[in-house]
Parts: sequence; structure tokens; C-alpha cells
Amino acid sequence: MRIPALLAVLAALSAPWPAAAETAMQFRDAFAGEAKRENPAFAGPSAQRGRAFFAATHGKEWSCASCHTPDPVTAGKHAVTGKAIAPLAPGANPERFTSAAKVEKWFRRNCNDVAGRACTAQEKADILAWLIAAK
Repeated sequence: MRIPALLAVLAALSAPWPAAAETAMQFRDAFAGEAKRENPAFAGPSAQRGRAFFAATHGKEWSCASCHTPDPVTAGKHAVTGKAIAPLAPGANPERFTSAAKVEKWFRRNCNDVAGRACTAQEKADILAWLIAAK
């Protein structure tokens, strides 16, 4: 009976999602690793692709920039509610991308609003690459 418990612990420790990640770079790297497992041809995160995704409407009414502004180091405002949104770039707002639960929650919600679907691991890695580079 000890072997199944040990196997469960090992499986949890080898899961692709880094529960202990606390920085945007760690999240970017985790998503990049997941993207590489999904597509072995994935060459790594691209800030250029991240910026393009952020600005695109993906066939829907909003883009990420609709609320977060095209410049992620500045504060934004929700397009419908008018609620203030702190800067998204971690260099401008160190509170961003410090919790796995929040990162997953906001990617899930915002990708659905903007793209009408879940974002891929590659898209998440690309967006984070761009936000990390934003000055």
C-alpha cells in the first residue's frame, strides 16, 4: 500500500503546473514547458507574438488592450464596468503573477472574454514574455 501512495506523490510532483511558482518568469517558463510538450517544434516564448495576441480582437469585440490598455505598464479600465485595473506588466506592478491560482483564474476568464476559448500554453508563455519585457 505504500507504493501507490508514493506513486501519487511522485505524479503530483511531476505535474506540469508549478504550484510553487511565484514570479512571472517562472510562470512563463512553466507555460513554455507545457507548450513544448504539446508541440515539440515550439521554439520558445515570443514577446512579439505575445504583443500581437494582446492587441488582437480574435473575431470578438474586445482585445486584452481594450481594458488593460495597449501599454501594459499603465493602468487600465474595464471596458464595461469602468473598474480601474492596475498595470499588468510585472515590472510596473510587482503584485502581478505571484499566485498560481490567480494566474490560472485570470487567464481562464480573460481568454474566454477575448478569444472565446481557453488560451493555449504557447499563447500564455508569449503573453508573459511580452509583459515581462514591457518597460
